[in-house]
Amino acid sequence: MRNKRDIFPVLMIFALLAVMSACAKKNVPPPPGYGGAGQEYGQMPGSGGPGMDEAKWRELGINSEAEKREFLEKAKAFENQDVYFDYDSYTLTEPAKKVLDEKVSFLKRYPKVAVSVEGHCDERGTTEYNIALGERRANAAQQYLTSSGSSNLKLTTVSYGKERPVVTGHDEASWAKNRRDHFVLNY
Repeated sequence: MRNKRDIFPVLMIFALLAVMSACAKKNVPPPPGYGGAGQEYGQMPGSGGPGMDEAKWRELGINSEAEKREFLEKAKAFENQDVYFDYDSYTLTEPAKKVLDEKVSFLKRYPKVAVSVEGHCDERGTTEYNIALGERRANAAQQYLTSSGSSNLKLTTVSYGKERPVVTGHDEASWAKNRRDHFVLNY
């Protein structure tokens, strides 16, 4: 009789552990453009950079070393300048439009470059809601770039919702930095 009483708590602990592990959040692997072995942040596998072959440089319309340095400097600035949104909004603000206008100039200068627009959200709200909001944010930037630039821009969009915060704090300042579109070049 005593053995049955001793086994019951052990079985309950195992059942509880099984339920908790089934509810664990899955880790999402980083996308291309988030670096990796030997890559800088924003550099796509096989993309440009100092090791890019001459044919790829010529395809981009870049021939001299000075043009290469200029392109790499502008590409880094392009990727490091995000567009930010108000809470629960995908409407582009005037500062966001100014940033996007600078990106249009870059894309007109280098029309063979492809861009991935990544929509991000802060941690508030459900995963599903934030994925949808991130998609609307990415689409808003894509539409602005397309309407302001040439129609042959190579733009794709992806939403990461709240899964890839740039800041992990739990306050308004952190949340404001996570409500953004990030831009990744693929050349």
